[in-house]
Amino acid sequence: MTFKLKTSLLATAVSAALLLPAMSAQAGGTISFGEDKSVSVGFGMRGGYSSVEDAAANGSRSNDFTLDSARLYLSGSFNKYIKGMLNTEKSNGESWEIIDANVQLQMTPEIAIWAGRFLSPSDRANMAGPYYSMGGGYWSNIASRYGWNGGIIGRDEGVAIVGSAMDNKIGYSFGAFEGENIFRFSGVGAQSQSSAAAKALNADDKLMYAGRLQVDFWDAEPGYYGTGNYFGAADILAVGIAGRQKSDGAISLTKAGDYSSYSVDFLLEKKDVGPGTASLEAAYYDYDTDDVFLSEQGNAYSAGAAYLFNEAVGWGKFMPFVRYQTFQPDTNIDVKKYEVGTNYVIAPYNALITAVYSDTKTDGASNVNAINVSMQFQF
Repeated sequence: MTFKLKTSLLATAVSAALLLPAMSAQAGGTISFGEDKSVSVGFGMRGGYSSVEDAAANGSRSNDFTLDSARLYLSGSFNKYIKGMLNTEKSNGESWEIIDANVQLQMTPEIAIWAGRFLSPSDRANMAGPYYSMGGGYWSNIASRYGWNGGIIGRDEGVAIVGSAMDNKIGYSFGAFEGENIFRFSGVGAQSQSSAAAKALNADDKLMYAGRLQVDFWDAEPGYYGTGNYFGAADILAVGIAGRQKSDGAISLTKAGDYSSYSVDFLLEKKDVGPGTASLEAAYYDYDTDDVFLSEQGNAYSAGAAYLFNEAVGWGKFMPFVRYQTFQPDTNIDVKKYEVGTNYVIAPYNALITAVYSDTKTDGASNVNAINVSMQFQF
């Protein structure tokens, strides 16, 4: 089971700062010090049960409960122009670390400057994050690989301009970032820009540039951090493009090369399609490491579909979904993942139970199928 507990950290100060949809979190728990001044404190945790075929020591199915994530949240608003957040993370036996530490300066109602550590502009899956995707859960790191090569859980240090136009129908962001931890979890042996290998290869120390442009043709999606589904609260038809580039951003022990990634993502969600709401999503990715890390270079695709029934059954509504992802690296060892599952939506993103069956296929290796049951709560 996967649990997530949060106070109004994302409901008030962060909601104002990130402009998340109002349905994403519930109000309460904020300490106010006057007009537009507040502090919110919260915590989160995720645990999980999974059963994986042939994963036990004797070759039978494994059965595991794990604490996937534990987080502490602190958010504040100094006034309507200056806001900030500080979030920490402990996951998979790792030590505590800061994943978000930034300030947002609201220059005009349409334009803000973000500075510090935060998610750099990227695809919808990364910007929505593990708690706001169609089927929930952490990235599979197959198509959207920013969990592997996006820095600190997709975050990075830098500064960005975040803006909107046409009544929030057009959203854009562009920034410059450190890009020091691009391949942190990929296991490819990437070297830092201050390493002996980088010095021997005479590698540059350049910034990483990242940007995203999104166009909403139906209802608008205001804000920087987004969501993968609106549970029937809006009609969405959106297309986004994103890109990242860093000179000498891929450094091995023997070679240095440029890193770049580009993506196009699509989301359609329509209310009142029969007895419920239909959702479709898709994305394409191109990753380039200048032939330094062939296992992280190639093309990727993802697609998903979901249907939320309007009629409640007990406490919530059922939302079956399917997802498909594939990564085709230049090593010619393709990876594919198929998922079939259902959400039981008690309150959108605040109370959610998910059961999913997945089958992962890697060229030259045995298939891996798994069953996962998770729970997500936000307070």
